[in-house]
Amino acid sequence: MNRFFSISLISLLYFAFFSVTDHSGLHIGDKAPDFSLKNIDGEYYSLKDMDEVKGYIITFTCNTCPVAVMYEDRIIDLHNKYADKGYPVIAINPNDPDVKPGDSFDEMIVRAEEKSFPFLYLFDEKQKVYPAYGATKTPHVFLLDKNLVVKYMGAIDDNSRDASAVSETYLADAIDALMKGEKPNPSSTKAVGCSIKKKA
Repeated sequence: MNRFFSISLISLLYFAFFSVTDHSGLHIGDKAPDFSLKNIDGEYYSLKDMDEVKGYIITFTCNTCPVAVMYEDRIIDLHNKYADKGYPVIAINPNDPDVKPGDSFDEMIVRAEEKSFPFLYLFDEKQKVYPAYGATKTPHVFLLDKNLVVKYMGAIDDNSRDASAVSETYLADAIDALMKGEKPNPSSTKAVGCSIKKKA
């Protein structure tokens, strides 16, 4: 019994340790790296180029993931609600189009036109930005303040399938907290969606 307890304790400590330390990318309080990525208009955009912002809603998303598609209208609503208050959505497609042809740059243009995206839709063509942030899903959001410090990361809300059944609006609540000068609570949640499609 004692030996079983010891083995269980060692296993628990092992997994606890690696669940904390084996995390790549950004953590709450880290300063996020800037980037220069091509938008669907063909121009390149960086966070530093954006004037009069109080923060950034960085959203890794794509055309083809069913979960990402279910969140499109909610992401549009978030931008429409918060962009004028200084918190614009910056959507980034991290997927490799050789793996998912529907996530090519040309298809991004088509999808943005179909949905009338009011926000930047950038292409992480070299797949360097999403690993630097630690994004693992589409969608996966990172809320940054004006100094690029991560204040919230994870899911948009608690119900990917049914917007009408959402009870916890994690991202919106986090933005509201920042606008009040408060810390988001929770500051992180588990992103839910499709895995990012990496280059072979």
